[in-house]
Amino acid sequence: MRRRRALGQHFLRDPGIARAIVDVADPGPRDLVVEVGAGEGALTAELARRAGRLIALEIDPALAARLRARLPGVEVVEADARRWGYGALARPPGGRVLVVGNLPYGASKPILAALLAARAAIDRIVVMLQQEVAERVAAAPGSRAYGTLSVLTQLYCDVRIVLRVPPGAFRPPPKVDSAVVALTVLPGPRVPVADERRFHTVVRAAFAQRRKTVANALAGALGRPVEEVRLALAAAGVDPRRRAETLTISEFSRVAARL
Repeated sequence: MRRRRALGQHFLRDPGIARAIVDVADPGPRDLVVEVGAGEGALTAELARRAGRLIALEIDPALAARLRARLPGVEVVEADARRWGYGALARPPGGRVLVVGNLPYGASKPILAALLAARAAIDRIVVMLQQEVAERVAAAPGSRAYGTLSVLTQLYCDVRIVLRVPPGAFRPPPKVDSAVVALTVLPGPRVPVADERRFHTVVRAAFAQRRKTVANALAGALGRPVEEVRLALAAAGVDPRRRAETLTISEFSRVAARL
């Protein structure tokens, strides 16, 4: 249990919320579901009842052993969800690959990054996050929460916050609220991106110093002359005096292409 505590795990104990999360994922008999952080099995039994096949990832050996004993029909895998091979998942005939879970607060962003990196193998992601992180994932341009996580998630997925969850739904109760987000993976990037690695680099650079204009932030982070960056922004149709949080994903795409 030490590794789970270090990751900031809080076990879901409200069966009504567990059912609501599974309802959002809506697994069917042809679907393969991967549960991330199965823990004490709050979601596992309901997922197993509805899904054609369920793989439950659990980092703690003792919890994994209990789950195997309680639910022998579930494939319980003792693994670190930040590093598991999601990209090797194969869609069942006529079915989907769904990822569902109550993510540990301390590991939610690396797990999300791993899922997005394996997006070609995944159709839908329904996960519980710290509410602040969920709001960042779903944030629109111009909002204070909008940033790198927003852009790089929404480039590949439609995002909705579907449920807000109070601390009392967990054991032990966290000091913050939580939220469930549903990510529907798009068939391809939302906007044309010639070089995805370059796009990621430009987005991270733009948000590296949020208080600066986008021209100054990019020049500093990319090590490019500020006048060169200003010209590239202007050519992309973006006022160099704007701040990164006002740029749309489409505008980031045009800027990345010019830099």
